[in-house]
Amino acid sequence: MKRLLCLLFLYSSAFAQTATIKVDLRKELGDMKPVWAWFGYDEPNYSYMKDGKKLLSEIAALSPVPVYVRAHNLLTSGNGDAALKWGSTNIYTEDSLGRPVYYWKIVDSIFDTYVQRGMKPLAQIGFMPEALSVKPQPYRHYWKPGDPYKDIITGWAYPPKDYHKWADLVYAWVTHCVSRYGQKEVESWYWELWNEPNGDYWKGTMDEFFKLYDYTVEAFKKALPNGKIGGINVAGTRSAGAQKWLSAFVAHCFEGKNYVTGKIGTPVDAILFHAKGAPRLVNGHVVMDMRPQLRDIETGFKFVASDPRIKDLPIIIGESDPEGCAACGMATNPENAYRNGTMYSSYTAASFAREYLLADQYKVNFKGAVSWSFEFEDQPWFYGFRDLATNGVDKPVLNVFRMFGKMKGKRVTVESTRMYELRNVVDSSVRSSTDIGAIASADKKSAAIMVWNYHDVDSTDNGELITILLDGLESKRVEISEYRIDSEHSNSYEAWKKMGSPQNPTTTQIDELQKAGQLQKARDFVIEKKSKSPLETKITLPRQGVSLICLKW
Repeated sequence: MKRLLCLLFLYSSAFAQTATIKVDLRKELGDMKPVWAWFGYDEPNYSYMKDGKKLLSEIAALSPVPVYVRAHNLLTSGNGDAALKWGSTNIYTEDSLGRPVYYWKIVDSIFDTYVQRGMKPLAQIGFMPEALSVKPQPYRHYWKPGDPYKDIITGWAYPPKDYHKWADLVYAWVTHCVSRYGQKEVESWYWELWNEPNGDYWKGTMDEFFKLYDYTVEAFKKALPNGKIGGINVAGTRSAGAQKWLSAFVAHCFEGKNYVTGKIGTPVDAILFHAKGAPRLVNGHVVMDMRPQLRDIETGFKFVASDPRIKDLPIIIGESDPEGCAACGMATNPENAYRNGTMYSSYTAASFAREYLLADQYKVNFKGAVSWSFEFEDQPWFYGFRDLATNGVDKPVLNVFRMFGKMKGKRVTVESTRMYELRNVVDSSVRSSTDIGAIASADKKSAAIMVWNYHDVDSTDNGELITILLDGLESKRVEISEYRIDSEHSNSYEAWKKMGSPQNPTTTQIDELQKAGQLQKARDFVIEKKSKSPLETKITLPRQGVSLICLKW
C-alpha cells in the first residue's frame, strides 16, 4: 500500500500531455438537466431550525429550477428533538382504545419550510411509528459518531402490526398535504417508501416489504390519483443482493398479486436506488475511490434500460455520495477529512459529469441524484461531517452547486487531452495523472464551461496551465467571467484555518467566514476574436480546484 501511494504521488513527474480542452457549441448532447438539484439528510427537524432554514434558502436560491429535498424519519415517533441520525414528527399515536391520533404540526413545519422556498419534497414515507411497530422497543436511539452503525436500528425499522392502520395513515397524510398545499403542488412532488430495505433499515422480509408497498400505493393513489410514487432505494446497487431486490420489486409491480386488491400489479412511477464511493486513509492521506459510486449508478441505469416496462420511468438516485455516513466526522473516521476542503468540490464536479455520460450511454430518463449532505446544528466548526455548511457558514462543496446553477441550455461536446475516459473512471477511478476535464452548456447568447483538476489522493499543488478552445462561436466580442473554487477562492475552510481554527469565532470572524463561503469571481475580461478560429483562453487551475467559465456575447 505504501508503494501504491508513492506511485500515485509520482504521477506529476511524467505528464504525457499538456491540458487542452476543446468545446464545440455546434454539437449538442441533450438538455443540461438539473440532476444535481436534489439534496437529502437523516435529521428532518434541522429543516426548520436556524441554520437549516438559512441553508435551505441558499440551496433554493442557487438553482434555476425547484430543488427536491428528501429526508428520513418523517413518520418516526418522538418529541421533535433533533439528534445525529435521528428525527421525529410524532405524526401517529393511538389513544387508550387503540384508535389513531394524527398530529401534523411538526411534519407541516418541515414541508412548509420547503414549499415557502419554492422547493419540493421527495417525500419519504417512513419510518414506522412506535404505536404501529411489531417490535416497538427499544425505539429512540442515542447514536453518536464512533458507535456501531447498527445501534440506530430500533423499533422504527419493523413492519406494522396492522397494515390497514398503516394505509389509513398514508391516506390521511397525503390528503392533509393536498388540503394544505393544493392538489397541483402535491402532484409535482415525488413520493417513495422507506429506505434501503435490503439492508438494516428494514427488519421484515422481502414479501412483507412488498405488502407494505402495495398498501402504501393503494392508499396514496386513493388520496392523489395523479401523484407520483416509486421505489425502492436499495443500498449497494451493484451487489447481487441489491439486484435481487430490484428485480423482485419490478416483477412484483408488473407480475405479482397485489396484497390489497388481489389483482396483478402495483403502480410504480419512478425507480430509485443508492450509489456510494469508498475513501480510505493511506499513510495519513485520504485516497478517494469513485469506482463503487459509478458502478452502482451504471448497474442501476443498465437494469432500468434492460426492461421495456420501466426503461422510460424517471430514475432518481436516492443517495449519491463519496461514501456512506454523513454524520461520521473525521475525528472518528479520518478517511472523511476530504469533506471540508476543495477535494469534495472537485470530486463532485468530476463525478456528476460521469453520471451525465452514463445516462447518455444507457439512454435512460435520469431525473436526479440526491446528495445526502445538509447541515448539523450546534456541532463543532468544520468537524468533518458530510455537510454543505458548518454553523451557518457555507463550505466549498456548496459552491460547485452554485456553479451548476449557472449552467443552462444544452450540454455540448467536450474533448480534453487530460480527461479520463468514462470507462477508465468506472473501472479504476483516478489513480495516475490528474483528471482535468470539463462539462459545458450553451444557450443562444451564453455558454458555461465547468473545469476541474481532480485526483483521488488528497493533496494540492500550484496548478496546471489549461488551454480552453471554444468552437462554433460566431460573435467577435465575448465577455467572460471566471468563478473559482480553490485555496484562495470560495473557501471558508482555508479562511477558518488562517484565523487559527477558532471553535468560538467572533462576530467579525463569522462575517469574514460567511463572505469566504460564497462563490467568488477570479476575474472578468473581454476577448475580441479576429478570425473564425476557435476562441482561446487559458487558466491555471490547482489540483482539486474547480473553475466555471461563463461567456456572454
